[in-house]
Amino acid sequence: MLTEILCSILLLIGGFFMLIAGIGVVRLPDIYLRMSATTKAATFGVGFVLLSAAFFFDDFGVTMRALAAIIFLLLTAPVAAHVIARSAYLNGAPLWKDTLCDELRGKYDRKSHELSSIKSQDPERGGKF
Repeated sequence: MLTEILCSILLLIGGFFMLIAGIGVVRLPDIYLRMSATTKAATFGVGFVLLSAAFFFDDFGVTMRALAAIIFLLLTAPVAAHVIARSAYLNGAPLWKDTLCDELRGKYDRKSHELSSIKSQDPERGGKF
């Protein structure tokens, strides 16, 4: 009985996070914010659902697979989000009109696909500003 209550709570928490991720994809204004919502909320949502499965089945094999999947998600989701954001930026995906700061503006050469660092552009640090 206690296991079923714990599994139900974990499933509800996971479902809530996935609902938030879905709402974020629909409601947020640009790809960068949408990606942020899906990366964080959906990862937590799937993690809680997998934890619920691990507790429900109470089997060592299922638990290890669930934990491995959670670790894999926690390691790969930020990397995937970074790659998606970078390729969106490099392909010219527009920022939201109320974005306050674009830290890559003027630092990316579209022909060579190289980022120049602040250090190489700052005259006080020996750069060619």
